[in-house]
Formats: sequence, structure tokens, C-alpha cells
Amino acid sequence: MRTRTFLAIGVLVALLIAGVASFYASSHPDGLNYVAEKTGFIDQEKASATSDGPFAGYATKGVDNERLSGGIAGVAGCLLVLTIAGSLTWAVRRRGHEEQSDTTDETSERESV
Repeated sequence: MRTRTFLAIGVLVALLIAGVASFYASSHPDGLNYVAEKTGFIDQEKASATSDGPFAGYATKGVDNERLSGGIAGVAGCLLVLTIAGSLTWAVRRRGHEEQSDTTDETSERESV
């Protein structure tokens, strides 16, 4: 199997899991809030700087259907993570190839002298 095919299948599976399976995840996704409720210090909670953001609370602002709202938020988060990870991987691989070609050029120059 070619690398691109493998990566495309992997991205599709990740998006499918993020969009569909996220609805069936834990009903207590934020462990700290759950523990704070159980132990009695939830009243000390402060609002996050992003609490009014478009994907706050594992949902999509403006989408009334709970299943669709969570799925969209999951897919958006997955795409963001894949984009960041892919960009970092691409940058590191490019840098490695540049350093390797520089080393090869220096070796060729030494051998020709």
C-alpha cells in the first residue's frame, strides 16, 4: 500500500471516529469538572477565556442538534490536530533533507580534492 493511500485512509478513519463515535463517548468528558462536583469545590470554578468560543463545551455554537453539534466540533478538532501534526512533520522532514544534502555536498567536495 502506498504511503499516500495509507495516510488518506487514516485521516478518513480519524474523521469518522471524531464525527460519529464522539457522540458515544463519556458523559463526563471533562474529568476535572466531574471530580470538582463530586468532592465539592465546583463553586471555585472560573470561566475560561474561551468559554464563549465556537466549540466550547465539546459542542458547536449555533447548532441545536446535540449529535450534529458534537460531531462538527469533533471533526474540527481532529482537522486542527492533523493539520498541526502534518505541518510539523513536513517541516522536520524538509529540514532533515536539507541538512542531509548539505552533508552530502561537503563530502563530495572533500573527496574531489
